[in-house]
Amino acid sequence: MDAWMLTDAETDALVEAAAAARERAVATYSQFRVGAALLASDGTVVSGCNIEAANYSLTTCAERVALLKALSDGLRDFRAIAVVTDAPNLTPPCGSCRQLLWEYCGDIGVVLACMSHPGRREFSLTALLPEPFGRQFLV
Repeated sequence: MDAWMLTDAETDALVEAAAAARERAVATYSQFRVGAALLASDGTVVSGCNIEAANYSLTTCAERVALLKALSDGLRDFRAIAVVTDAPNLTPPCGSCRQLLWEYCGDIGVVLACMSHPGRREFSLTALLPEPFGRQFLV
């Protein structure tokens, strides 16, 4: 069993935290609200929501908000992240979020869920980001 594998209760709690964070999203322009909840190894859950700006390049994804909050609070060891949207399909983290999650979390679990239907899926981060770039390439 992988270190990131979650119990059903842990998965449920993480998805609920991400869904609650989604309600706080600031998606003024796209109306695409996303919530994320990052589970630290000590059991702490840190949530985040997407925050948009008129200049979309300044928009911050929910996954990055959760990660940056966790890091700024001193957390450094993580097990999983849940991402919740109300899209018709499960929505994985974007490439930039996958990269930052890899750098700071390693091969954590990624749980995808939708408000519009009950299905959800779990992946390892390396399944979503094969051959990730990391500090080992910097010399």
